Amino acid sequence: MNAETITAAAAGSWKLGDLVVNRIGFGAMRLPQHGRALVADARASDRDRAITVLRRAVELGINHIDTAAFYFSSLRSANELINTALSPYPDDLVIVTKVGPSRDPSGEWLPEARPGQLRGQVEENLRQLGRDHLDVVNLRRQQGMESITEHFGALAELRHAGLIRHLGISGVTPEDLAAVQQIAPVVCVQNSYGLGSRQADPLVQACAEQGIAFVPFFAIAGAGRERGRTEPEPDELLAVAHAHGASTAQIRLAWTLHRGPHILAIPGTGNPDHLAENVAAGAIELSPDELASLESLNQS
Repeated sequence: MNAETITAAAAGSWKLGDLVVNRIGFGAMRLPQHGRALVADARASDRDRAITVLRRAVELGINHIDTAAFYFSSLRSANELINTALSPYPDDLVIVTKVGPSRDPSGEWLPEARPGQLRGQVEENLRQLGRDHLDVVNLRRQQGMESITEHFGALAELRHAGLIRHLGISGVTPEDLAAVQQIAPVVCVQNSYGLGSRQADPLVQACAEQGIAFVPFFAIAGAGRERGRTEPEPDELLAVAHAHGASTAQIRLAWTLHRGPHILAIPGTGNPDHLAENVAAGAIELSPDELASLESLNQS
């Protein structure tokens, strides 16, 4: 498999509301820094390399980029990098951002945002990205929140005002999804999900039944989350990867995409070679026997 000749179209497409995107997208969280993401002392990335990765992503057919204003290091902002690399934006490019959490200029996390503060977060994303509206805004559920309906309602008002085109939610439960749908349509749900980490299976199923995109994060990193993958890979996964001449990361992405046509992958990287490999994962076809072997990893 020659990763350099495969584009994001190989995985097929799905819709975020009325916006058609290829199922392999790009997550911008790791662009601004090296090593563990979203920590105050993260080492800034190489600016030129980050811009190269973004432009290469679009060349490879990626038209769905996931970002946030709180994705930054001491010198780099993911939104500013996206703006610099890709503006004026291609007509088919969909930029998805998220609000709720925030960080102060030093990188330290701030307390939970109140509903009335979400407009400021939306406007900050607009400013950094150089847009007059945001394609999709996800409300990220914060720890300790009893309900997300008031916060979601504040975003629904901004959607009505024309600042936001579509709404999504992140880090939620099926009950959250049902509750916010009484307020405004939901086009996507983002939760941690991947091979061996399937607590979100009920949400995956609920989204499938309703035609809502499910967008897993940490599909490769698993429990390593912002640190990246840290545990040794199981033999079953190594065997499938060897059979396809692929990396275990590619097989993890391929397995995720096999979970349903409504699933969109957003792997992130600051490495151009890894970017091409992630895109190529969308062309990997796993056999029923391979899927059964990988399924056993979810039973352990």
